[in-house]
Amino acid sequence: MVKELKIQSFIRDVPDFPKPGIVFRDITPLLAHPEARKSVVEEIANNYQDQKIDAIAAVEARGFIFGSLLAEALGVAFIPVRKSGKLPFKKIHEEYALEYGTASIEMHEDAIEPGSRVLIHDDLLATGGTASAAASMIKKLGGEVVGFSFVINLAFLDGEQVLTERFGVKPHYLVSY
Repeated sequence: MVKELKIQSFIRDVPDFPKPGIVFRDITPLLAHPEARKSVVEEIANNYQDQKIDAIAAVEARGFIFGSLLAEALGVAFIPVRKSGKLPFKKIHEEYALEYGTASIEMHEDAIEPGSRVLIHDDLLATGGTASAAASMIKKLGGEVVGFSFVINLAFLDGEQVLTERFGVKPHYLVSY
């Protein structure tokens, strides 16, 4: 298994991206290393293997990468959660707050059956806005949010607290900054 320090060695810091003062946590080097990538999937999957999950709902775009690998590892359905305007079939959407304005994401109305147990995955947890919006859509469709998984948590922001308080589920992540 890859430990936190080892995982961090595969995450590249890109200063001043996408704007001055922001340090972007780039997982591209992690994706390029097959053993590290496999270990990340195993660590996350092991955390959820006994929770009877029916589906992984992963957030566009970087969340899709590990989300689809997790769905494969756990033998469950994969649900794409996309930016508005990208899905072709009947969909629901949820708006959420950004630092400066709002955004929205959507998923297909038939993505889950009522009572489905869903794990939400994204690459990074910051304020919790995107994951909260995904969870709200799952609940609207009658699903149960059984977990939130992330590769990276930005602990200096309040995303972990937001998700824990709002949905009663403590997020799982492998690296914290």
